[in-house]
Amino acid sequence: MSVYTEIYRQAKKLEPQIADFLSRLVQTPSFSMKEQDVVQVIKAEMEKIGFDDIWIDALGSIIGWIGNGPRLIAFDAHIDTVYPGNADNWETPPFSGIIKDGYVHGRGTADQKGGLASMIYAAKLIKELDLNHNFTILFTGTVMEEDCDGIAWEHLITEDNVKPELVVSTEPTSLNIYRGHRGRMEMTAEIRGTSCHGSAPERGDNAIYKMARFALEVEKLNERLANDSFLGKGTITASIMKSDSPSQCAVADYAFLQVDRRLTQGETKELAVEQLQECATLAGVEALVKVLRYEEKAYTGKQYPVEKYYPTWVLHENSQYIKAADTAFQSIFNKKPIIDKWTFSTNCVFIMGKHPHIKCMGFGPGDEDQAHAPNERIKVSDLGDATAFYAALVAQLDGVE
Repeated sequence: MSVYTEIYRQAKKLEPQIADFLSRLVQTPSFSMKEQDVVQVIKAEMEKIGFDDIWIDALGSIIGWIGNGPRLIAFDAHIDTVYPGNADNWETPPFSGIIKDGYVHGRGTADQKGGLASMIYAAKLIKELDLNHNFTILFTGTVMEEDCDGIAWEHLITEDNVKPELVVSTEPTSLNIYRGHRGRMEMTAEIRGTSCHGSAPERGDNAIYKMARFALEVEKLNERLANDSFLGKGTITASIMKSDSPSQCAVADYAFLQVDRRLTQGETKELAVEQLQECATLAGVEALVKVLRYEEKAYTGKQYPVEKYYPTWVLHENSQYIKAADTAFQSIFNKKPIIDKWTFSTNCVFIMGKHPHIKCMGFGPGDEDQAHAPNERIKVSDLGDATAFYAALVAQLDGVE
């Protein structure tokens, strides 16, 4: 029996335990900046499995590790979730964590506590089957990703000097191997006008009308943004619009627009800001364009401000890590993997996007279209399959026969 056959056999035996762990994670709500309770659930499971050490950093992320090899790699899952939204849209309570019909149901199952549960149990397999001799392996449960993707890893890299050679994101990929995704930015534009009484609007300068012309130029900009053969097209869309005036009977003297900008390969922060300023020129208005900053406090009370610029990243298709992942996948599942990209954004924007010497790739249980959706769920079989892949990837990188 090959080592990969044994990895898969043992991972499938662990599925009930992984599903039970995931159920308990779902039953512990953990919105951004409110992850403290789920951290304790994860810590208890790491202790039960026998992690070599466990650490909670100043921002509140939990890091467990196994092995003491000279090379450092990591598996990452964010532990916060979005809110459930309208409860009437859910067939089962969003925090029930119920296991039925081959699925675990509830908020965060796919995005992305399922990935967390699978990687934690992969550590158990790696230890029990003696698959690692060359690596120190980190398993990171990171905070605040839904609010500011990558902030937890920027803190780990910059403040704690944690710099692995490879980070495997366990965000949902439908059990495919992902090697990149578009970056993104959050930007705003402010336009001023001159107020006057609403009965004589010609005396004023209406900021809403000026902003409307600007917003239409933003819409046109979306059509001419760059395209990339792998990542796809850059995009921009208006997401929030506000205005103000001295009264409901007055011309508006202020308007605000927030935009969501997705950056494809080759698009930079400077280019995106310049393009938005060009929209103002084309609209014949003056606009103050800003890149937003994130300044919320973690549940620990620590504030770690970062700019809301999340760079694009792509791992080359001929990377040694992609080749190892391909081999590990075929050794486990006896078929070729699909190698693709995410549509949404992940912690990798601040890992490889800002620190290109740290390589990223993705593999996760669950489907991307379950993220932020009502009736979120994940296949129990995906959990075991992902656990098997993570262990097999370590074995492949380590050269275990």
